[in-house]
Amino acid sequence: MPDSGPVSAAPAPPAAPSGPRAPSQGDAARRRAGLSAAIGAYVFWGLSPILYHLLGHVPPLEVMAHRIVWALLFALPLVVAFGQWTTLLSVLARPRQLAVFLGSALAISINWLTFIHATGSGQKLDASMGYYIFPLATVLLGALVLRERPSRRQWLAVGLAALGVVVMVIGLGQLPWIALVIAVSFGLYGLLRKIAPAESLVGFTLEVLVLAPIAAAGLLWWAWAGAGAMPFGSGVDMALLVIAGPATAVPLLLFAMGARRLTLGTLGMLQYINPTIQFGMAVLVYGESFTAGHALSFGLIWTAVALYAIEPGRWRRRGAGPTAT
Repeated sequence: MPDSGPVSAAPAPPAAPSGPRAPSQGDAARRRAGLSAAIGAYVFWGLSPILYHLLGHVPPLEVMAHRIVWALLFALPLVVAFGQWTTLLSVLARPRQLAVFLGSALAISINWLTFIHATGSGQKLDASMGYYIFPLATVLLGALVLRERPSRRQWLAVGLAALGVVVMVIGLGQLPWIALVIAVSFGLYGLLRKIAPAESLVGFTLEVLVLAPIAAAGLLWWAWAGAGAMPFGSGVDMALLVIAGPATAVPLLLFAMGARRLTLGTLGMLQYINPTIQFGMAVLVYGESFTAGHALSFGLIWTAVALYAIEPGRWRRRGAGPTAT
């Protein structure tokens, strides 16, 4: 703002025209930080199959149990450090609010277990397909549950993705259940978190907190039976299982930082970094078979994704924001 000066008899300058405020250097720095954080989160998630591929010989349920317990031990100190422990305790004291997190915890645990199974058993292509389909699943869930009204373009995108699934069933003779479970469970998770009464760190901590007793009981049982990777596995296995905790929490915190600084449209475009990296790794690094049937199915889904990705630009040109999903 210009400096204030003495009052004079000269006429006041005309008022500046109303309109969007020009971005300041602080706004630009904030956006750059948010962009770096969001990209970091999506790259982190895209590279996560490396960890679970290395743990492919460990039962998926045991891997997930370790992921939950170590994530909780990583997240709780952060809740205290960021002064959010009172929010955590207030939700725990309200059964109705806690019930929402029980539902989101169930949805994300199904998502995690399916993803761990897929990446550890050589089905990373199906996992990447799930995350390509996920945004389209949220459109369908929004229409069915929240009575939102998708545009014609979005309905066309959903239809093309469904056709891609049908092509895989006919062409490859198999239902891509991994992709469908990942897409639907993550879509349901997003739906529940939309109405959840807490922000990202507290919500994540609550989810792993309600899952931790079952996970800890499972780990104790495996250890008592002498079949657990900890403490009976190799040092490398035990280290990787511990790393799975912060590897779950860190990208979530980066994503939360990006979400506070970027528009929904920018976040929506960046989210395809994750399945694209997973797809490339599945084919180029791990040598999973990519047949003509896969090409046709993925081609339809990529076309659907492109149609969906165009939509945020149309919202901005109309001057209205899209409905969050």
